[in-house]
Amino acid sequence: MMKSLPKIRLAINLIAAVAVFTPATIVFAQAYPNKPVKLQVPFAPGGTTDIIARVMSEPLGKALGQNVIVENKVGGGGVVGANETSKSAPDGYSLGMATVSTTAANPAINPKMPYNVATDFTPIINIAATPNVIAVHPSFPAKDYKGFIAELKKNPGKYSYSSSGVGGIGHLQTELWKGLQGVFLTHIPYSGAGPALRDTVGGQVQIIFDNVPSALPHITAGRLVAVAVAAPQRLASMPNVPTFKELGLEPVNRMAYYGIYGPKGLPKDIVDKVNAGVRKALEDPAIRKRIEDTGSIVLGNTPEQFAAQMKDELAVYKKVVQTAKLNLD
Repeated sequence: MMKSLPKIRLAINLIAAVAVFTPATIVFAQAYPNKPVKLQVPFAPGGTTDIIARVMSEPLGKALGQNVIVENKVGGGGVVGANETSKSAPDGYSLGMATVSTTAANPAINPKMPYNVATDFTPIINIAATPNVIAVHPSFPAKDYKGFIAELKKNPGKYSYSSSGVGGIGHLQTELWKGLQGVFLTHIPYSGAGPALRDTVGGQVQIIFDNVPSALPHITAGRLVAVAVAAPQRLASMPNVPTFKELGLEPVNRMAYYGIYGPKGLPKDIVDKVNAGVRKALEDPAIRKRIEDTGSIVLGNTPEQFAAQMKDELAVYKKVVQTAKLNLD
């Protein structure tokens, strides 16, 4: 009997430990988030990624019960910010904006990426899909697509285009278009879509292949002229601008996505809570309108659906890089 006492005491201690720590663990899981959540934008302020993040931050914060703070982390065409997100602790307090540039275009062209899209992130939700548009500065000699192409072919190498950076979606989509259309432009990479757009509006660069949300105010105000759009159909905001599909360039007719992801290993309960928070925010007609007014299409899908989209888009741009023989040089 005496020999069994240590075993009895051990059992009592284990029961006590479970009684003490299990409720705490449950409370911790249920309490997420109990402090502000960072939502990192891997580009400079002013681009579409930044716009979508800031539209979502307040309603998502209300849904989660904590502030969602947007933080811009610039560099490497979005790689620096995306890499920081991938290396963050999987506790739900450091999330990132997932874009085609950071999860497909850049990884497709850069063999030395510091992260692996397939293994280093936890997809949470795709907020919206955004059409892209080729726009020119008003000083450009042509104001429609036919005249635009005629001018480029008449003066090969005379004109340049801006992008968010080497390997970004603006870069790869323009290169895809150039190859199909048989024209030559000089690439001027920037540290983000915002600075690239600013210099195109200012006339330092003549052409940009940009997202509609960031370019549309300048198009509406006459500071840029749209010549073609990558969208399922013509946009109500630009009814006279043809889609690439209409122009016989359907491979270019791809929209960009703007989603939220976290680092690998993000617990499912946190993924589900953030996904539900975004969906709840997107139920608000005012929030939907703010996103739709930018020219974007509201989505709000499941983590599994977003993961599949990321995988498919990476495959597409890997093929673009291989076919066009693009590299970082």
